[in-house]
Amino acid sequence: VQLQASGGGLVQAGGSLRLSCAASGLIFSIADMTWHRQAPGKQREQVATITSGGRTNYADSVKGRFTISRDNAKSAVYLQMNSLKPEDTAVYYCNLANRFYSWGQGTQVTVSS
Repeated sequence: VQLQASGGGLVQAGGSLRLSCAASGLIFSIADMTWHRQAPGKQREQVATITSGGRTNYADSVKGRFTISRDNAKSAVYLQMNSLKPEDTAVYYCNLANRFYSWGQGTQVTVSS
């Protein structure tokens, strides 16, 4: 299984970014997917998950601001991030929700105040 996150960047507080994750080597349509993030000096934390059926779940810290979605035809999962805050600064990773494969390098999101 290979997972490639992209779409990060530098944005001002209040701005938006859309992260993408391309997955390969799995039957994507039956996989529950997740986005995690890791800020400097902190543990990796779960941000959002989406089941194969499209049910979503969010960490309290991002609820109402982030939206996870998926496109099974493209084997891709997305994270739309709105109203970004400096505390959202982290490296963002995608993975399967029920079994973690290599986290890869992730994509850096930096929110300036």
